[in-house]
Amino acid sequence: MPDSVDCVPCQQNEIQTTDKSHLLDPSTFIAPPALPGPSIAIEFCDRCRWLHRATWVSTELFLTFPPPTVKSITLLPMNADETAGRFRVWLYLDAQDPKLMWDRKVEGGFPELKVLKQRIRDHVQPGKSLGHSDNK
Repeated sequence: MPDSVDCVPCQQNEIQTTDKSHLLDPSTFIAPPALPGPSIAIEFCDRCRWLHRATWVSTELFLTFPPPTVKSITLLPMNADETAGRFRVWLYLDAQDPKLMWDRKVEGGFPELKVLKQRIRDHVQPGKSLGHSDNK
């Protein structure tokens, strides 16, 4: 499935909506409830059938940041009209607001794992070498 295509319900909903400027404004995004940190939450559109992508990303992140570096990764399937086409990765650190690591719509596609791992590493293990993921 191409990165730029949303599921059909999202496309139909967008046709009816005139002011869409807030849909791509990360400052308006609401993070899922807090988890024990450091932890990650992956929100994804279930209607777009992105479960496999979400599980693949979570597996890759756990292989790179095994416990206790990252204590948990939660998959949150979404299926409401307002969450159509969503793929977001949130990072939770103790006593801090959640940090948005990736949003598919804002970034223009799904995360390249190298970039996502680097962004998460910079918060949970600054200075850690990611091996081939650090090579440009």
